[in-house]
Amino acid sequence: MGFEMKQEKDVLGLIPSKNQGKASSSNPSSVKSPHNKNKKKKKNNNNNKKKMVMAWRQKKTDSPAEEITAVRRLLLTCKEVFSNGGPGVVPSEDKIQQLRGVLDNMKPEDVGLALTMPFFRPVPGPRNGSSPRITYLPLHECEQFSIAIFCLPPSGVIPLHNHPGMTVFSKLLFGTMHIKSYDWVVDAPFAVRDPKTRLAKLKMDSTLTAPCNASILYPEDGGNMHRFTAETACAVLDVLGPPYCNPEGRHCTYFLEFPLDKFSSEEDDVLRGQVERECHAWLQERDDNPDDVNVVGALYGGPKVED
Repeated sequence: MGFEMKQEKDVLGLIPSKNQGKASSSNPSSVKSPHNKNKKKKKNNNNNKKKMVMAWRQKKTDSPAEEITAVRRLLLTCKEVFSNGGPGVVPSEDKIQQLRGVLDNMKPEDVGLALTMPFFRPVPGPRNGSSPRITYLPLHECEQFSIAIFCLPPSGVIPLHNHPGMTVFSKLLFGTMHIKSYDWVVDAPFAVRDPKTRLAKLKMDSTLTAPCNASILYPEDGGNMHRFTAETACAVLDVLGPPYCNPEGRHCTYFLEFPLDKFSSEEDDVLRGQVERECHAWLQERDDNPDDVNVVGALYGGPKVED
């Protein structure tokens, strides 16, 4: 039940008696009377029983907080942070930092992962040019949020994709990973003759090595479209609020990236210095199921997430 019952004498030994250290009554008859002795003994016994119950209740109240697992703490925090969430709804800054603080302290062993697991073994890539197989471990999903882990062997790639209407927390549990991300350029026109291609601005093009803090992206900022490339075996713990949902229009779209001159001419404004060439690209929507996406699901086998 999450607490340890002590023997009665041990519990009582923690709390001194009210009469301990007090002088005896100056009335001899009050001490010698059998009636008074029995009455006093009964009163002390009642007091001691109350103290034992109070000590037991205190132990019971404190123990769950002491014994809660890291992954259980993550779930409870997500429930609080995304309690009033929805598509496009960004949690308040204090709630964002609350969840980020929990994720920053997460370790591979908190979710039952080790580098020696088969998910992370180096394997040759498939002949069709896609990356080595990536394993997806779902921990929890509800209408408000989802928690999952991506396990990438060396050279594993999660292609450039979006997170429509979502706030996403990503924690690199171990390994070295390159991340490249973009945000849409606000009010920028679509590419000429290609309505599925839009102008995007580079947000991040860096390599991270664990241990490091969690990264956060938002519905309109922070690198909503990103690509993960594993330079070594990696594990990434992801929290999405809200999760993908095809019936509600939040499906995962993959993109190809092209330089500015791919869909522009010399006369276009984008080539007249109004945008920086090295910081912008055209992102083109891909088919629903790109051939180079190689992700398979597996059962999560770490510490229990829910009661």
